[in-house]
Amino acid sequence: HTLKLKLASQKDYLQGDNSDIVATDSQKNTVYLLARKYGLKSPEEFGILLCDHFLNKYSHVNEVSIHIDEYPWSRMGFGKGPYQDLHNHAFVFTPTAIRYCDVTQKRGDSMPTVISGLSDLRVLKTTQSAFVNFVNDEYRSLPDQHDRIFSTVIRSSWQYSTVAGVDFDFCWNKVKQCILNTFAGETEKGIFSPSVQNTLYLAEKLVLESIPEVSSIDMTMPNKHYFNFDFSKFPKLVQGEELKEETVFLPVDKPAGIIYAQLDRKTVTKSKL
Repeated sequence: HTLKLKLASQKDYLQGDNSDIVATDSQKNTVYLLARKYGLKSPEEFGILLCDHFLNKYSHVNEVSIHIDEYPWSRMGFGKGPYQDLHNHAFVFTPTAIRYCDVTQKRGDSMPTVISGLSDLRVLKTTQSAFVNFVNDEYRSLPDQHDRIFSTVIRSSWQYSTVAGVDFDFCWNKVKQCILNTFAGETEKGIFSPSVQNTLYLAEKLVLESIPEVSSIDMTMPNKHYFNFDFSKFPKLVQGEELKEETVFLPVDKPAGIIYAQLDRKTVTKSKL
């Protein structure tokens, strides 16, 4: 976690007067003591608790900002099949995606600003993806791709319009499921993606439709390219072998496009009549 306090005065910088400083060590102790006392229901709820504590405890603190990363651990299992014996005290780090949140509250605000997010969600599908009919000019060398590998590492964050009664665990898992469903589709046929841009937009749209407490969402999907390896350069080594097309793919890190979009829920103004 990262904790930041913004003070009402600047005398520590300007005059060397440390009387308003809440020491880093004191902040650290506070975090652990509150964790022991109240537990950790969700990263967002703990961040809200910390904001409330520091604003109420120290009248000269004007703003509190907290960033929290969650590290998922699962008990090790041994044995074959679904019926594995779970280890008593050994765990393995299982980050399908990293969960994080940013909670900020200024003195006088009616509620904190809560932004939840996920990062490092690496996904790939081998078909049902294309990229065609893009700008065709003298600088273009990439041909139309009617069937290609679609791979990306997703990062997304979303802001809540309220924090009262929100099940943050449910919302985080729901956002993740919306993204995966939009990317993959149903198990047999999947879902066609005409571009990374369209898939990203549809994922954000589904999140806003599924979770009314979310007011806005942004998402980044960088291309993680996999290109066909050119075996034609090795005719003697592959001579006589019946190699199907697209049997070996070469991952290419850079250069690659980074696709980003933010989608906000439209505010409906009610009539005063």
